[in-house]
Amino acid sequence: MRPGNPVLSLLLWLVISFATLFPIYWLFVISVKPPVDLFTTPSLILDRAYWANYAEVFTDETLRRYMMNSVIISTGNAVLVTTLAFFACYALSRYDLGGKENIFFWTITNRMAPAAVFLLPLFLLFTQVFAIGDWKLYDTRIGMILLYCTFNLPFAIWTLRPTIDGIPRELDEAATVDGATTGQVIRQVVWPLAKPGLAVTLILTWVFAWNEFLLAATLTSFNARTITTGLSEYVTTTGTEWGKMASISIITLIPALVIFAVVQRHIVAGLTFGAVKE
Repeated sequence: MRPGNPVLSLLLWLVISFATLFPIYWLFVISVKPPVDLFTTPSLILDRAYWANYAEVFTDETLRRYMMNSVIISTGNAVLVTTLAFFACYALSRYDLGGKENIFFWTITNRMAPAAVFLLPLFLLFTQVFAIGDWKLYDTRIGMILLYCTFNLPFAIWTLRPTIDGIPRELDEAATVDGATTGQVIRQVVWPLAKPGLAVTLILTWVFAWNEFLLAATLTSFNARTITTGLSEYVTTTGTEWGKMASISIITLIPALVIFAVVQRHIVAGLTFGAVKE
């Protein structure tokens, strides 16, 4: 097959890179501009760096609490969802369950409805049904972790199932013949081979929980409030603190970028796992 034009490929790569990185650059410029310069000089020009916005964010005890909430909720949800999705996909792949394709389709349909549809019933569940004495789910980290499982688990099952289906059953049977139990087959055969797909599922569910705003803004007030909802506190009746909002946005990008950089190899392997080779 004739290779493509390298010049056109380079231009396409530059256009895509510009479209991807320009908003981040613009956000960074806003985050290091003094408030007075935001409206007196062109927003894309950086005359001098004003790091006070970042200093105020890092010294704000409330924002540090919001950041810690986001880390705990996102990580807890990603680990729980990935584990449950793995066992669900293993059952769908290895056992001849009646109507398992219907089960799989029904699971995916739970992810098709917008989150706003569930706001009212979820609010009632969190504030009334699951509120017994001092124990409640509203404005708690465990409540948000379980809540995000409802929306992320169907997606995780849909993402991870091709990986589990791509692992031959013959490996399970060979291990069973050698005397391995079902638990040993899962731990020593299926789980190691599924690591690329597990990495993809883990990072995507983590990002979904990290970026979520609507449910967190409705079902938390202070104790479990996340950093994304904390951004709204800078929009007040007296004005919007654009510099602080931009600096927090830049800070929230860093954990996701670090995780993507660490597991990038597994992500690429997971997305191509099971591909047909000739």
